[in-house]
Amino acid sequence: MRSGHITLSQRAARDRLLSKWGHTFQKEPIDLQEVFGRQGPFVLEIGFGMGETTAVMASEHLDWNILAIDVYRPGIGALLGKIDKLGLGNIRIVEWDAVDVLEYMIQPETLDAVHIYFPDPWPKKRHHKRRLIQPPFIELLISRLRRTGIVHLATDWPEYAQQMLEVCSAAPALLNTSADGFSPRPSWRPLTKFESRGMRLGHPVADLIFQKR
Repeated sequence: MRSGHITLSQRAARDRLLSKWGHTFQKEPIDLQEVFGRQGPFVLEIGFGMGETTAVMASEHLDWNILAIDVYRPGIGALLGKIDKLGLGNIRIVEWDAVDVLEYMIQPETLDAVHIYFPDPWPKKRHHKRRLIQPPFIELLISRLRRTGIVHLATDWPEYAQQMLEVCSAAPALLNTSADGFSPRPSWRPLTKFESRGMRLGHPVADLIFQKR
């Protein structure tokens, strides 16, 4: 788990609300319909940061059931505070490693979409092996998607964007929805403060949207 600097309000929200809106990691599959108390679409969000994008998506798409995974406790506390303030009932949080959650908890062909926005780019070359978007991970992710399910990635590191494009394009089960390789930012991905600041500084942002064949 990543602690970082957690404020009193974030800590209080995590302590008070994680048992209500969280789901404990377990080494056996979960029934997403049972977890959310209703049918899909089921959207997996990996690495939600401070929860800004997650909360906006959940409020604008009340029919979505969003399972949000992260290990950053300040962000978990922040998102739980947003869930409580906005009265959102369509988010569940798992405070654990995403690979473990996908491998053990998510049943094959149950997800309608997976969102991975601005994952750690590990910019130093010797650390590239730590990047999340690698062929074995993408194959695991594909196995959990329904047919026609969506993989939506976004990054502001051009070199990582190219790696993402190459890895996903090499997966036979995935079809790039954009003939140009990269896609315009879709309406369902809100523009974050972090992203807006980066764009003002000239940082290019790349979206990639692939569909399971």
